[in-house]
Amino acid sequence: MSLKDELIGIIPEKELEDLPNRFDIIGDIAIVSVPEELRSYNEEMARAIMGMMQNIRTVLNKISKLEGNRRVADFEIITGNGTQTIHREFGFSYRIDLKQSFFNARLSYERKRIASLVKAGENVLVPFSGVGPFAIPAAAAGAKVVAVEMNGDACRSFTENCRLNKVQDNVQVINADANSIPNMLNMEFDRAIIPTPYGMDHFLERISSLVRTGGHVHFYTFKPKEEIPELIERYEDMGFEVLFHRRCGNVAPGISRWVFDLRK
Repeated sequence: MSLKDELIGIIPEKELEDLPNRFDIIGDIAIVSVPEELRSYNEEMARAIMGMMQNIRTVLNKISKLEGNRRVADFEIITGNGTQTIHREFGFSYRIDLKQSFFNARLSYERKRIASLVKAGENVLVPFSGVGPFAIPAAAAGAKVVAVEMNGDACRSFTENCRLNKVQDNVQVINADANSIPNMLNMEFDRAIIPTPYGMDHFLERISSLVRTGGHVHFYTFKPKEEIPELIERYEDMGFEVLFHRRCGNVAPGISRWVFDLRK
């Protein structure tokens, strides 16, 4: 049963068409994006979600897109006590306050996939690291991870999450603008995992000099499907071999998030 199916007969059919059918789950929090004209039905939506998902304790309405350098959205609490939770995936736990730090639960498979490629002893760079969901599994695989995140609140959660997952000895958390990495770090990396924010495609070129020849880059970007062949050619022209690519979900009409596994 979908959320729309649960609300048939509660919200008029014509208005129900405007409700997104999907909602995100982070820990014991469900996040919906309710159109302005449907907010009078917030409580009904919350009851429907909590009826579908027995572990949900809080329902939030996302009322803004990601904003500012900290990349956080604003939320309205429909039901529940707040925006803090512990999210668990594939044996790892992440403590997070969604009002302070960004977290994308939809990339859980990617985080597991990338971690399975990491080898013990590698030096791994993770820009835009957030609260650590890419960095911590890499560290647990035996890599030495340098993670860079601009949002100070996310860094504090990240540091706590390193202790929570017992990888603090393998992770260096740096609170800084990722664009400053070439000026801050004087070392070569075996692997870079780059969950790039929207509109920052230039970052691959900026960071490539820090990856050793033969090293790997996992680069995330936002593109329509028809631009992918041209993008592959561009990466090859930059000196990368494209080993693998896949779509990681839609983010807007006609626009998807893509990952490219590259070898330098």
